Amino acid sequence: MKDLMRIQCLISQDIETLLNQQIKKEAHSSSLYLSMSSWCDQNGYDYSADYFLKQSEEERVHQLKLFKYVLDMGGNAISPEVSSIKTEFASFREVFEDALEAEIAITQSFKNIAAKCHKEQDFVTMEFLNWFLKEQREEEYKARRALELFEVIGEEGTGRWEIDKHVNKINYSEE
Repeated sequence: MKDLMRIQCLISQDIETLLNQQIKKEAHSSSLYLSMSSWCDQNGYDYSADYFLKQSEEERVHQLKLFKYVLDMGGNAISPEVSSIKTEFASFREVFEDALEAEIAITQSFKNIAAKCHKEQDFVTMEFLNWFLKEQREEEYKARRALELFEVIGEEGTGRWEIDKHVNKINYSEE
């Protein structure tokens, strides 16, 4: 029966494995952003706490979108266990540095899946991944812009307070 199920699956075992790994990465990102939100809230950065809460929700949506795709293709989507979430940050700036690093890693992971899809000529999954690649362009842009606020505004005096106020105002436009 298992062999029959694999024949009916529209994605290869390798692609399914990569997508399940990505589901776990998205779950980890969602939890990391929740942790960042909590840290910001505890340290008086209310706008940044809201920003990271929204980021966490987005990552959860990404996780579920991938999960549903694997199921729709006849694969076995795996609900991931998430552990080893960083909860302490040395500074307000470190939170945003870690966020940018996380987004860059997620982008690279999607690029690796896309490369595997191209190699296998899995154009259906490739088309599905295009949404995520476009989304990552936005995510990296916002993370970079947030980090740039530290250079533009500076952290001295009321700088961190000003940075906190501006984080939620960062928008991405393709045009």
